[in-house]
Amino acid sequence: MAENLYGLLAEFDGPDELLKAARDAYAEGYRKMDAYSPMPIHDLSESMGYDKHRVPTIVLICAILGACSGFGLQYWVSVIDYPLNVGGRPLLSWPSFIPVTFELGVLFSAFGALIGMLILNGLPRPYHPVFNVPNFERASGDGFFLCIEAEDPKFDISETRSFLESLKAKKVDDVEP
Repeated sequence: MAENLYGLLAEFDGPDELLKAARDAYAEGYRKMDAYSPMPIHDLSESMGYDKHRVPTIVLICAILGACSGFGLQYWVSVIDYPLNVGGRPLLSWPSFIPVTFELGVLFSAFGALIGMLILNGLPRPYHPVFNVPNFERASGDGFFLCIEAEDPKFDISETRSFLESLKAKKVDDVEP
């Protein structure tokens, strides 16, 4: 049955119980899990081991790429492709390149942040197996859920179910793919 299972979904009474359950599950060795709540819960992602963020690195790389692209484009146009001596200045008059270089750096970093966040979060996601679990629609209102995926190396259906029940979950449901 575990091969036909996405995971187990446990419902908790409130944000404190969900946070404690996530910490206990991480301490127990579960790594493939996700929490669902109607509001942000401080320290929830850190308690599940999601403390390493890659978006700032993506933004920095995109900003450098954008700035280099802006400067390179202006250099190519002003020095190589269409050299035009304006006012006796040198062809590579870099102070006049600063605004476009800065703006392209900002533009590329904004697009990098948006696209990187969407890709790393797996969005858009029109379908997810937990959507079929009864009462999961409460996750957008007053429900607090923790899902441990069957792909987790420590996942065993009976042990994981008893572990989630020991955390005082109101209900533990099977999540089918």
